[in-house]
Amino acid sequence: MNRNIKKAVSIAAVAAMSLAGLSACGSKSGSSSDGEKGKVYYLNFKPEANDAWQKIAKKYTEETGVEVKVVTAASNTYESTLRSEIDKDEAPTLFQVNGPVGLATWESYCDDMSDTEVYNQLVDQSAALKNSDGTVVAIPYVNETYGIIYNKDLLNKYTQLDGAKISSADDIKSFDTLKEVADDIQARKAELGVDGAFTSAGFDSSSDWRFKTHLANMPLYYEFKDDNVTTQPATIKGTYLDNYKQIFDLYITDSTTDRTQLSSKTGDDANSEFALGKAVFYQNGTWAWTDLSAAGMNADSLGMMPIYIGVKGEEKQGLTTGSENYWCVNTNASDADKKASKDFLNWMITSDEGKAALTNDMGFVTPFKSMSDEETNNPLVKIAKADTENPDTYSVSWNFTMMPSDTWKNNLGSALLEYAQGTGDWDNVKTQFVDGWASEYNLTHES
Repeated sequence: MNRNIKKAVSIAAVAAMSLAGLSACGSKSGSSSDGEKGKVYYLNFKPEANDAWQKIAKKYTEETGVEVKVVTAASNTYESTLRSEIDKDEAPTLFQVNGPVGLATWESYCDDMSDTEVYNQLVDQSAALKNSDGTVVAIPYVNETYGIIYNKDLLNKYTQLDGAKISSADDIKSFDTLKEVADDIQARKAELGVDGAFTSAGFDSSSDWRFKTHLANMPLYYEFKDDNVTTQPATIKGTYLDNYKQIFDLYITDSTTDRTQLSSKTGDDANSEFALGKAVFYQNGTWAWTDLSAAGMNADSLGMMPIYIGVKGEEKQGLTTGSENYWCVNTNASDADKKASKDFLNWMITSDEGKAALTNDMGFVTPFKSMSDEETNNPLVKIAKADTENPDTYSVSWNFTMMPSDTWKNNLGSALLEYAQGTGDWDNVKTQFVDGWASEYNLTHES
């Protein structure tokens, strides 16, 4: 699930560019219809799902005669790719935003979706996003879950070692236990036949989102929970930054890779390390199954536990579940192209082929009534489903959709890397986290 677009401008700047582009292009994309049928150009957000989208687009075209082109943005380039593509004569007719903050940027391009089948089929219609006029314009299409994926075979092997700190994975219910186990695995890595407890915490653009966004969600979740925050705040306090530090320290200390080498490590590196049995733990989510299975991992070898950061009562904590994936139809497209795009989405969630593609080929958990009976072959999705249905635990929500801008994430990521490499200190991470939030919020809310 590569995500969290890397860019060097604030949301405010993007919004300004978007509005400028809108006035410049006028109805340019409105001329790009293919006769009465129209056509679809989907700008895909998920590189790991590219092959599945290409395959299902070809199937739909063969079945209906409607052209469907899928272009996939490279990792962490979605926002910049969308800005580039949206003003072309052949602009995307279908794209996505990553939540309320993303919608604030692209609202002027988002068509009314209240009359669509994808909206009608939502189990919870309140999950759809509305524009400033109260019109439904963005439809969530996947719920995803992340945590610490672990290799059950390796962890079971560890439990058989003399003096192992646990007898089974179920014994890990807190940060303290996780650290005790990870430290012991790191100390006995030769005995266990691994390179480290955790995969490399790479900080190239294909991997850094796991720490500057997904891991950063954990301190935000607990702070917002304490303060009853439900909408994007203008300032944050950083109440749980010490907890953020200790889990990050664990990742970069009990690792396959020396902390000085993290800037060059990629998401593919981490995936390979885990799939080849070189590490026991790997922070990632349900979407990772596509790459792990392609690398030869057995579904029965995978488990997933919550990201424990040392908060009181965390033995009741579950996995982190939410969505930052919302379909939008380009309101500047021709009527024929808009209809074609909405029809394509309808087919994706109601046809056997479309549902199978979303559920199995892409590994999605979808929020649609039409897909409630779909079975998945993704073991991580099965774990996530059981977790959300467990009455004895609470799920951690996705609060990173409230992060004020990608600049905030990138500055935080840079500070984390400097800290990891020893060229910066944790105080700079705190500054970027707390002061950076306030400054970026102000930039993106200038009138």
